[in-house]
Amino acid sequence: MASWVIIIGGLLLVMPLTLLPSLLAGLLVYELVNMLTPLLQRLVAGERARWVAVALLGTLVVSVLALIFAAAISFVLHEAENPGAFLDKFMTLVDRARGQLPPMIDNYLPASAAEFQVSLGEWLKRHVGELQSLGKGAAHTFVTLLIGMVLGAIIALQKISEVHTRKPLAAALFDRLSLLSSAFRNIVFAQIKISLLNTAFTSVFLAVVLPLCGIHLPLTKTLIALTFLLGLLPVVGNLMSNTLIFIVGLSLSIWVALAALGYLIVIHKVEYFLNARIVGGQINAKSWELLLAMLIFESAFGLPGVVAGPIYYAYLKSELRNAQLV
Repeated sequence: MASWVIIIGGLLLVMPLTLLPSLLAGLLVYELVNMLTPLLQRLVAGERARWVAVALLGTLVVSVLALIFAAAISFVLHEAENPGAFLDKFMTLVDRARGQLPPMIDNYLPASAAEFQVSLGEWLKRHVGELQSLGKGAAHTFVTLLIGMVLGAIIALQKISEVHTRKPLAAALFDRLSLLSSAFRNIVFAQIKISLLNTAFTSVFLAVVLPLCGIHLPLTKTLIALTFLLGLLPVVGNLMSNTLIFIVGLSLSIWVALAALGYLIVIHKVEYFLNARIVGGQINAKSWELLLAMLIFESAFGLPGVVAGPIYYAYLKSELRNAQLV
């Protein structure tokens, strides 16, 4: 009972304390190390394979972060040298859209780059407090994400004690955490299937439907690759990939962008139910169970609840199944 209170209480506290990114990052690193270790043991003997797995993951994370920071610095320096380049590109899109939109919408578009700068400055002044809060939230998420990765790596490197040497509470906590880890692993594999499905639907639209209509979207291959990679992130990934496709479509015309957005909305509505079926098959749950869990968690915790709902429900069902209650 004490282990139940500790684990369930801890999982519920994760949401109001905004530690979900840290929890997911830690579990992901832990599972990846456990997955890579048996493969590396063919090349490296003993427990050193686990250290090599952690080193490889650490190198990958540092490399990705370095690339992101390098890209951000390059963008800032480029904008410093050409301060009006971005505005010029933006106004080119606005001018192109102006001739395709109804007059009612046209009235809300900026007439020039100077007017857009003034409007942007006024908007920033009105929302400076919200932007500061958003920046603090992003920094907090980034830091907790890194801490979660470090904790996951440290825990993965710990030598697991023998079953007969564990005290009662430690043994019970180990069983609870093993089920949680297994639930997370099942959800991750299901998310990979979902990302592949989403990429397939998107590829048909970008590489088949649009060319048949005489429309050739720039960066099609890049968008398809990003759709798969971003689709590995539950909920948020789809929003990010859809935004990129909409922006690229906007470079051709507003109608191409709207058509792309409409198609993506329709397939994601269909995928919403397919996702529940895929995840449900991975954890032996019905589609309606997962949809209900996601709905309840979204109502209670917002967008993070949609991400956490399937994992928490998978863990809860595993516990109930082990106790032979369901």
